Amino acid sequence: MKTLLIILFLGWSVLSVAQTGHPWEQSLGEWISLQDEESEQWETLYDDLCERASHPCNLNTATREELEELPFLSDRQVEELMEYLYRYGGMKSLQELRMIRSLDEHTRQLLLHFVCLKPKEEKSSFSQLLRQALKYGKHEVLLSAKIPFYKRQGDESAYLGNPYKHWFRYQFSYKNHLRIGVVGSQDAGEPFFSKGNSWGYDYYSYYLQLKNFGRLESLVIGKYRLSFGMGLVADMGFSMGKQVILQNMGRNTAFLRPHSSRSASSYLQGAAATIRLGKGFSLTSFVSYRPVDATLDNAGRITTIVSSGYHRTTTEMGKKNNSHLLDLGTHLQYDKGCFHLGTTVLYTYSDRQLHPNTSALYRRYAAQGQQFLNASIDYRYITSRLTLRGETAIHQSGALAAIHSANWHLSDTWSLLALHRYYSYRYTSFYSNSMSDGGHVQNEHGGYVGLSWKPNGKTEIKGYLDYAYHPWPVYQATAPSHALDAFLSGQYQWKNINFIGRYRWRLRQRDNAEKSYLYNRYEHRTRLGASWDMGERWQSHIQWDGILVNGLKTSKGMVISSQLIYDRRWLQLNGSLAYFHTDDYDSRVSLYERSTLFQFSFPVLYGHGIRYTLMARAKLGKHLTVSARLGVTDYFDRATIGTGQQKVGHSSMADLDVQLRMVL
Repeated sequence: MKTLLIILFLGWSVLSVAQTGHPWEQSLGEWISLQDEESEQWETLYDDLCERASHPCNLNTATREELEELPFLSDRQVEELMEYLYRYGGMKSLQELRMIRSLDEHTRQLLLHFVCLKPKEEKSSFSQLLRQALKYGKHEVLLSAKIPFYKRQGDESAYLGNPYKHWFRYQFSYKNHLRIGVVGSQDAGEPFFSKGNSWGYDYYSYYLQLKNFGRLESLVIGKYRLSFGMGLVADMGFSMGKQVILQNMGRNTAFLRPHSSRSASSYLQGAAATIRLGKGFSLTSFVSYRPVDATLDNAGRITTIVSSGYHRTTTEMGKKNNSHLLDLGTHLQYDKGCFHLGTTVLYTYSDRQLHPNTSALYRRYAAQGQQFLNASIDYRYITSRLTLRGETAIHQSGALAAIHSANWHLSDTWSLLALHRYYSYRYTSFYSNSMSDGGHVQNEHGGYVGLSWKPNGKTEIKGYLDYAYHPWPVYQATAPSHALDAFLSGQYQWKNINFIGRYRWRLRQRDNAEKSYLYNRYEHRTRLGASWDMGERWQSHIQWDGILVNGLKTSKGMVISSQLIYDRRWLQLNGSLAYFHTDDYDSRVSLYERSTLFQFSFPVLYGHGIRYTLMARAKLGKHLTVSARLGVTDYFDRATIGTGQQKVGHSSMADLDVQLRMVL
């Protein structure tokens, strides 16, 4: 049976040698597969990009802030776009994007998914815009469910609800001026209209946003997210992973937007507004009071803030919303031509004292107490060749965190990025999220150098080298430790075939079993892939990933994956197949998979088996879209899957995602 499946897989691969012409979903998957970020950060980014693809930005009225919210654009690309739009009074055709010299073909194709061209609007009063919104606004309803064809051990006794995951989303919007929405989400195993969830869904998000009304740049009431500077005080988006930094050459994204995703963390709840004060000044102020899940000790103090959002068992339900955080903050910025200067202040109060277990050395300097204050200054200076940016933050204890970068366009084909970061081991912030090797803005001193070479429109080579030193113990290292990370990628377009190659090498120091010394753990990850556009309707993709981990033991693995896509005006079919064989979890591989809208799929594969999916999306008329996706994982090396309450009593798992989307 195994031999037959492998033969079928190879046959599929021969028939499908490439992939679609740079859709944003695939590019996101390429980024994710090379990062070590938490999945919920990428889910948030995916939700944002889905929203922007559904409501593309009008280039003829776009502001710098709106273009900067697209994470794949560099400072230079944003600057040249704004200069072109100002000089020529907008664009008449998206083909004019070819006139922007810094936009390579890959980035231009990405941008086409998120922008459109419409005539400029005449200025209207607030009451006129509201009347137009009520008359011409769009209603969007999304209903989704995930049906498992198996039972977990927890479904039999421990879980309080049924095994079905389901969620809904309603949004009313008018151009880029008004958004009103509500999201309800239920994870598998959580109770519905019972046992602690008397309001039905386990999680709700709700929001109202007004944008571009005179001096009011943005106002959000409800749940929202924001980001300032380079993320040392507040960044509720996704962190600047090393591959993303290489793509946008060090630019971070500043924003204030509604929290329209299903993520139960990294958001605020209350009100926030950005007001243009004139003469280049703008002010953002915000207030938030929100519940959080927490593990409490016998004295009622918080030992750990829980961000998973799961409330499936009696224990998990007992932690739901048992603590609250109050946040007050402001951000004042000045923009004049190529210069930007900003300052941020954030105060957080917890209704319970934070008292983490500091017996483990790596938690010794975790946030403690009830009141927390952080402040920072950030800057940016842009010329045609050089971009300088940075941020320096201070904690109430006096501990510092700083990050600075310089991006130099050596020529039209060469770009160089240098970045330095210093995060004190005593610095803490609830909402910080910036470039790091350890995953936290704390206890790290490092340097990063990235280089990009685009000799022509068909070839692109990128690489970086990053070094990090942790002066205080970190998780799995009870002494000061070092980390080194090197990456190289190449891409070449030949006719309608696109070839890619990537290699990543990492060194991290870890404790031995007795914790008597640190050993070097080396990780090698290689990817080879090819893409082929087979006409107007057919695209395909094949890819090979190899993994080798050396430390106290050796672990290796490989994955061969393939996709085949059929796309026409009203119907899209997408099939994928992956064969994986790894020694253990250390040599695991994560693969991004296409799924239904606003549904993130990024399975982790290890052991020996196959993974295959089939998705269909049909647009039935002008207002209705129906999607369905079946995903199956078959293991050859085990009789059960998972552990604990998530244990499945056989070697195969199959899930069906269904979705209904109506736009009126």
